Amino acid sequence: MNNSYTLEEAIKKLEHYCAYQERCHKEVTQKLIQMQMIPEVRDHIVVHLLEHNFLNEERYAKAFVSGKFNIKKWGKQRLKLELKRKDISSYNISAALKIIDEVDYYRTFNQLAEKKLESIKEPNKFKKKKKLIDYLLYRGWETHLVYDKVNELIP
Repeated sequence: MNNSYTLEEAIKKLEHYCAYQERCHKEVTQKLIQMQMIPEVRDHIVVHLLEHNFLNEERYAKAFVSGKFNIKKWGKQRLKLELKRKDISSYNISAALKIIDEVDYYRTFNQLAEKKLESIKEPNKFKKKKKLIDYLLYRGWETHLVYDKVNELIP
C-alpha cells in the first residue's frame, strides 16, 4: 500500500472501519500498521477512537461471543481461546461469556451433537465416537460435556 494518510484522513478511515463492524484494539493496530502510520500517530488515533466510543473491548467481546455462539455454535472453550488470541482481557472475556444463557448453551450443545451424529456414516462404533468427540472438542465444548454426551448417544 503506497498511500500516505494525513492524521485527519487516517482518523476518518479508522472511524469508518470501527463503525462498520465491532473491532478490537489488535485489529485496529494491525490496520494502522498496514497503513504505515508511525507509532506516535497510531497511539493518538487509538486514544481518539476510545474517547469517541468507536473502540470498546467489552462491547467487542460481547458481540464476538454472541455471533460465534449463535452462528458457528462454538463452545465456551473455543470462544475464550479466540478472544485471548485477540488480546482481550480476562475480565472482558468473563463478562462476554456471561451473556450466554445456560439453558440455551446446553440446548445448542445437544442439538449440535445429535445433528453431527446423524451425518457421521461410520459403521465402526469406536471410530464414530472418535469423530463426534473430535468435532465437538474442536468446536470448543467442554471435555466433560462432550464425553458424557457421546457415551449417551453411542452406548
